[in-house]
Formats: sequence, C-alpha cells, structure tokens
Amino acid sequence: MAPARLRSIVPMFGGATSYIETLDAILAYVDEQHPTTDELVGWHRGSFARVSSRDSIMRRVEYLEDVGFLTAENGVWTLGPEGKRYVADRSTETLLEIMCRRNVGLRSLLYALLVGPMTIDEIGRQQLETHPELGWNPENPDMALQRVNWLRSLELVQQDGDQYRLTAEGRQFTDNAVETWAEPAALTASDTTDPMTAGTYETTVNARAIDPEFRAAALARFDQTCPVSGVDHPGLLDVAHVLPWSDYPEYRADLSNVLTLSKTHHAAFDRELFTIDQDYRVRVNPAFETESELLRRTILDRAGEQVPLPDGAVDPEYVAQHNEILEWV
Repeated sequence: MAPARLRSIVPMFGGATSYIETLDAILAYVDEQHPTTDELVGWHRGSFARVSSRDSIMRRVEYLEDVGFLTAENGVWTLGPEGKRYVADRSTETLLEIMCRRNVGLRSLLYALLVGPMTIDEIGRQQLETHPELGWNPENPDMALQRVNWLRSLELVQQDGDQYRLTAEGRQFTDNAVETWAEPAALTASDTTDPMTAGTYETTVNARAIDPEFRAAALARFDQTCPVSGVDHPGLLDVAHVLPWSDYPEYRADLSNVLTLSKTHHAAFDRELFTIDQDYRVRVNPAFETESELLRRTILDRAGEQVPLPDGAVDPEYVAQHNEILEWV
C-alpha cells in the first residue's frame, strides 16, 4: 500500500530558493556519516546561521523522514528509499516526482499558475479550495509560501513582485503532467456514428484518464458543480475540454479550457448536442430532440440562457474556436 500523502510541507533552512541545495547537503552528510540524532542536530547548528532550536531542526528532519528521504534505525540516520533513489541520479525530474507524489497539492498549484500569475493570498485560497483536507488557517500565508518556495527551488516558479508565475520549466511540467500523473479511467464508452441516436444516452463519453490533481483543481474552479445541470456530486462530474483533448494537446493542461459537467452533459457536449457561446449562453443543436424531462429542462429549455460560470473560469476565445466547427452555431 502506498504511504499516505502529506498535507504539510516543511521549509528547509538556507533561504527561500535554496531548499534543494540544503536537501542535497543533508543527504550527503547522512549518506557519508550515518549520524545519530544528536550528531544530525549538531550538524544543522554548525551549517546554518541562527539555527539552534532542536525542535525546529527535528521538525525538518522528521518531514524528510515522512517523505522517505531519511530513515532512522537504532538511533542512527541513513538514507530512506526516496533518498537513495534521488541520490542515485541527483536529477530535478526525480526530485520533483518524489515531492509531487508524496505531498498533496503541488501539481494542482502548478496547473493553477498555468492560467496566470497569483499572489500568495490567491495561492492559499486555491490550495484550500482544491484540497480542503489541507486544513490550515486561511489567514496564515506561511503554508502557501512554503509550497511556493519548494517550487521556486525546483525552478518551476519565479517571483515577480508580489506575484508568482510559472517558469518555462514549470510550463513544460504541466504540459506533460496531466497525462503522466493520470490514473486509470474507470469508465469506457461505446461509440456511435450518429450523435443523435438513442445509443448516445446509454453510454457515457470516454472517461479520459487525467491527473487527479488536475481534476480536483478544475472542479474547485466550478465550486464542484455542473453549471448547466446543477449536479453537485463529485462522483457524477467530469472534466470536459472545450478544445478537444485529442485535437489540441497544447491546451490539455489549461484549466481555462475545461468545463465541469455532469457525465450526461459531458456526453451531450462532446456529441455536439449543445454548446455555450462567448457570452456563456446555451446554444442547442436544432436537430436535437428528446423525450427526457431532464434533458429538456437542463438543455432544450435553457437555449439562450446564460449559464453561471465563475469569472475567468473559461477562456471565451477557446469557446469561439470550439464553435467554429459547429455548422449549426
């Protein structure tokens, strides 16, 4: 069984952009010396200015133990499994994989920053709205800052005044992560050559395997609710790409290119039974007919009605580009 993911991320000594340098020094010392706890505490005190509190040092050591970088047996510290794996190649890719796999929220933050730069307050809100289990005090910016500083140390994020933005490396990571970190799809769909046939309603669209943190970030942007149907149960919601996944790989990780839709409405959207326009009003395919009260009420009867999308949730240019291929719009 995989270890539980960590909700708290602990900063390293040495400065906001020096976390990796500090981590490397700790792992090198432990690998060479196999210190006792007292020796490890003493090494910290001798290596970093104004560091003396044993509790502060041990909080960081225990975090590295929780991640798997360090392990202790019979009072002696050695490299843990993740420490050994990272030390074997010292690559940023390995370290980033470890940090993202073991800590909640790092990937969802990178996806959010792909949409645009954010302040620390905005980052804190994004993390808590996407991952309520983090549970920190929303008035305290320290937890958000610690996450940003790990990502700055990994050179995925840079500071620009009071805002933080993705670097080129950060953008490259998000482009790949939505698939790299995907979990197996739970559902598959049968296909039909005619999107108007009854078979459309007996299946759901392909349940695209995507990174669960991308899904969590997308659902949080829509308050866990389908804006067309009002369905608000996470298990009944899909992440629907406005510009299709297969045709526009460059927009797969862009949160402003997705809608949170119920599984039925995702299928209807992908089957081109309805769309929304740049003013976020429902447009219905004239050929769409149904005896379903649900579909009449949530799609046909809403033709021309503006759906309640949060500000900036969907890029209207993506909507316009999507609708260009629909002959009936």
